[in-house]
Amino acid sequence: MDLSKITNEKVKHAIEALQTGDQNWYSFFTESPVMTDDGNTVNFKSFFGKALGTEKFLSIDKVENDGKDVWGSFKAGQWGTFKVFFKFHQTVEGKFDRLDIGQAN
Repeated sequence: MDLSKITNEKVKHAIEALQTGDQNWYSFFTESPVMTDDGNTVNFKSFFGKALGTEKFLSIDKVENDGKDVWGSFKAGQWGTFKVFFKFHQTVEGKFDRLDIGQAN
């Protein structure tokens, strides 16, 4: 899959880790990042404890907000395949302290 549309290098590397189920995914985030899924607050580590290695982007369709907002087709394990967004919130130190994901219109 082509990740060249993602212009933020940290987001690109995080998505690469997500795509391969690499535990390094967690290293891109602060110790306790805030996470929402379709607007509902969820536990980041618990969520990706189940999703990492089984869920991934199938295509990247659009990237905005200096490369921190990514839309695409996503395979969400037992939930099927649908359009989603991932919105990464980056600290001045370069780590992500919030991730908002959800089904895209």
